[in-house]
Amino acid sequence: MRPFALDPLFKALTTLPGIGLRFARLFEKLVGGPKVVDLLWHKPIDLVDRRFSPKISEIIPGKVATLRLRVHLHQPPARPSQPFRVLCGDETGMITLIFFHAKLEWIQKQLPRDADVIVSGLIDVYDGRPQMVHPDSIGKPENFDSIATVEAVYPLTAGVTNKHVTKAVRAALKVLPDLPEWNDLAWISKNGWTGWNDAVHAVHIMDNSSALDPTHPARARLAYDEILSNQLALALVRSRQKHRPGRQSKGNGRLRGRIKESLPFALTACQRQALEEIDADMASPSRMLRLLQGDVGSGKTVVAALAMMNAVESGAQAAIMAPTEILARQHAHSLGPWFDAAGVRFVVLTGRSKGSEREVLLDQIRSGTAQVIIGTHAIFQESVEFQDLALAVIDEQHRFGVHQRLMLSEKGKGTDILVMTATPIPRTLALTAYGDMDVSCLTEKPPGRKPVDTRLISADRSEAMIDGLARQIEVGARAYWVCPLVEESEIVDLAAAQTRFMQLQNRFMNRVGLVHGRMKAEEKDAVMEGFARGDIALLVATTVIEVGVNVPEATIMIVEHAERFGLAQLHQLRGRVGRGGEKSYCFLLYHGKPGEAAQARLQMMRQTEDGFLIAEKDLELRGGGEILGTKQSGIPEFRLADLSVHAEYLSVARDDSRLILDRDPELETPRGRALRHLLYLFERDQAIAYLRSG
Repeated sequence: MRPFALDPLFKALTTLPGIGLRFARLFEKLVGGPKVVDLLWHKPIDLVDRRFSPKISEIIPGKVATLRLRVHLHQPPARPSQPFRVLCGDETGMITLIFFHAKLEWIQKQLPRDADVIVSGLIDVYDGRPQMVHPDSIGKPENFDSIATVEAVYPLTAGVTNKHVTKAVRAALKVLPDLPEWNDLAWISKNGWTGWNDAVHAVHIMDNSSALDPTHPARARLAYDEILSNQLALALVRSRQKHRPGRQSKGNGRLRGRIKESLPFALTACQRQALEEIDADMASPSRMLRLLQGDVGSGKTVVAALAMMNAVESGAQAAIMAPTEILARQHAHSLGPWFDAAGVRFVVLTGRSKGSEREVLLDQIRSGTAQVIIGTHAIFQESVEFQDLALAVIDEQHRFGVHQRLMLSEKGKGTDILVMTATPIPRTLALTAYGDMDVSCLTEKPPGRKPVDTRLISADRSEAMIDGLARQIEVGARAYWVCPLVEESEIVDLAAAQTRFMQLQNRFMNRVGLVHGRMKAEEKDAVMEGFARGDIALLVATTVIEVGVNVPEATIMIVEHAERFGLAQLHQLRGRVGRGGEKSYCFLLYHGKPGEAAQARLQMMRQTEDGFLIAEKDLELRGGGEILGTKQSGIPEFRLADLSVHAEYLSVARDDSRLILDRDPELETPRGRALRHLLYLFERDQAIAYLRSG
């Protein structure tokens, strides 16, 4: 049960004054949720200081001022295109208030003649006379103290004004509960932080612009709270996994030896080290929860295949789960020859497996006839029963949540989990998404891999590039051409895959193919198989080919509108070439003059192929929320923390979380109970469920 003290924060936005049902939908879209707490996490991005209150003779053009005035005269417009003027003054001079499209009744109500009023807004000068166009605030003399303040400026959406948000936030702050302190008091003191309640107030009600700085004590305190909730939740997951009964899988090396003999290359030192770490985990009675992180083309798949032999040699099953149909089929294509060499029986189970074919596959998995299962998320559905699943390998983990990872681990008794990602992740983000895991890194590329020659080309030269491409295709080259959209959009002027495909088809006839996410799986597979065989020489695609697609013969990658892609995505796309022994090229086509950040991304791609360097630069340029494609990502989207600023708090919070659970694994002490408030506040309810279930 969520602590009672938090109830006011989890009420609907409609409980706040001024937010009816119509407004609630706009507010929910703006603040990212339907609850009062979502509004409180909606931070100001600027402020307007209305405390300057001069006489008219002392006003400063271009500065916001709050004036005490007497209304003297109304001057309605002679024509609709002209403004309504209201002449006001004090003992030192006169000023004109300007209103476009104002109604007389409204003016008479807001600014009655001969009344004393308070107006606040930007001072301007026209024809040598001071004026204020559309004052931001108008009130009575008794309203002076509430108008002459520092006003927070919030991100807005169509239909919601700053006044609406400010009014709602002020009402939300009035119901802010006093919560027990969950942080270590020495840590609070060292940083000069206030309590949680005061920090929330300080973020929204500011004295000066320093309160907008992410390092300001109030913002820093709330950022740490959010990071601590993330690290404590991961520590609870880890603790639960580690303390549940595991299994000991120790193979005899017979099948692994056969695969090694069939490989045309020797394992790198990094691959051997990763295998040793995996073997030690699998032989231990605790459950393995390990991340295998490696750059594009570093050889993760072969490590996974050899790890799976550990499970099969000990008489159990192994499974590998990929996020897409294309990637699952690709794994079957890559792993199949190795498993055949070892005499290991494998099946492929995806959403496409239907009817009697699916029943046969399910029976083989249930009976243990299938020793290795390759598939998509279809393999953790309830209808899939394993005879004895010892190892689950999850590829491209950031496309799956922690919840799905745990669902697969429930399919066996003490199943070990090996997670793989080809998306190099900065250490800061690795802690936020994979803080519950041990990590093995593959930093070497297999011998024989040549660097990819990366070039920036203006889209104005695309015709010349197509001519060059034609010459390469004539001598047997294969190429990818990646576009960011599937269909031409009138709103966003981007090259569309279908349009580009038709243009290139005129030139290359049946040697060009098209793959995008809206095609049926069978159609995509047929095109991909044609490309792998060489029947198709030029593959036009959306980013559906971003990860895992392996055609060693492809040596040319063209990315259209490269300025619109993130660094990590460009790096993944480039990783589709340079996988064989031939020299490979990546052409980044940009349109117009790219902005400063886009130029920095494109230059970074030219300078290095080091995925970890690229990932760090991506974090610096875009911030943590975007680094892996946010919404589908296992990376939490922080609302208060900015990992490019607050990264140092991650290791502090991780150490603190471990210490907390060592001393108080059930969170039963006074601080432990306060931390339960923190977990619920940031909606880490799943972690509380783990706590309850042991």
